[in-house]
Amino acid sequence: MYEDGIACLWMRGGTSKGAYFLAEHLPADQHERDALLLRIMGSPDPRQIDGIGGADPLTSKVAVLSSSSRDDADVDYLFLQVFVDQALVSDAQGCGNILAGVGPAAIERGLVAAQGDLTEVRIHMVNSGEVAVAKIATPGGRVSYAGDAEIAGVPGRHAAVPLLFQNIAGSMCGALLPTGNEMDAIDGVDATLIDNGMPCVVMRAADFGLSGTETRQEIEANEALKLRIEAIRLKAGPMMNLGDVTTASVPKMTLVSAAQNGGAISTRSFIPHRVHASVGVLAAITVATATGLASSPAAEMVASPTDGRYLIEHPTGAMEVFLDTDAGGQIKAAGTVRTARKLFDGRVFPASAG
Repeated sequence: MYEDGIACLWMRGGTSKGAYFLAEHLPADQHERDALLLRIMGSPDPRQIDGIGGADPLTSKVAVLSSSSRDDADVDYLFLQVFVDQALVSDAQGCGNILAGVGPAAIERGLVAAQGDLTEVRIHMVNSGEVAVAKIATPGGRVSYAGDAEIAGVPGRHAAVPLLFQNIAGSMCGALLPTGNEMDAIDGVDATLIDNGMPCVVMRAADFGLSGTETRQEIEANEALKLRIEAIRLKAGPMMNLGDVTTASVPKMTLVSAAQNGGAISTRSFIPHRVHASVGVLAAITVATATGLASSPAAEMVASPTDGRYLIEHPTGAMEVFLDTDAGGQIKAAGTVRTARKLFDGRVFPASAG
């Protein structure tokens, strides 16, 4: 059926890479679609050798785009995480990094018309039901990926993609604090169960015998640590109204410690079984939000900014996010600046079924 291939835009979005498809080019049936995406990415296989996936959760992602189903948005964006070593495709979360490529991709694919030198794209994030606004450089009516913006974890400079989020509290859990508590204890570990765009379990790195400065590789090699964190994650899922999360990619488990390089706080994030090379956009926003909760482990070690801009440190640098609060301290909006780049535009050829 797909002998002639499928139109595919392969892009870097933030610190992730993924395949961007138009929904009309994929099967309408979810099971058929997921089976096709597994074959495209080459999963399940630790090397994804027979597909285009990069053998890492950060490079095995998919964005499905279509004209918006609602009046307050320009494009619908469904994010799908294609697991590397499992035959599993999950829509249980969004992705703020892949989101950075949605605006450019929507313009490239004709879903949104460029408007002058800077085009505002309103993106309906189907996974959570919220709308994000991205601003895309379009000089001369075409997407430009060239610019001076730098983000940690990505070499070089590229066009800035500012992202603004509103009304994201409780995006998947129904409330910012789904248990109603700023802090809960799970298996004797203090944890803040919080969702300001991404369900996260925020815990002290020190409670796991870590300094918080360990490399991704050092944490990956600690099997006992990973098993302990996974046990906590499985208990946190029902507490966060997420149900059984055995096969889900949320909540994100995030270990926090004092910043080492002038930032607000340092993180080591699990996604959920591998250690993130940096930190997800919405996870960074959620961690920044947790620092404002007096009982949260994050509040103990934060160096709070005075202008609402938080540098969230991670294994390969830091991500800046901002929180816009009202006079009562309630968060009105949150945002960050990412970059994106088109890597190739063509057709992808999935392995044959069976």
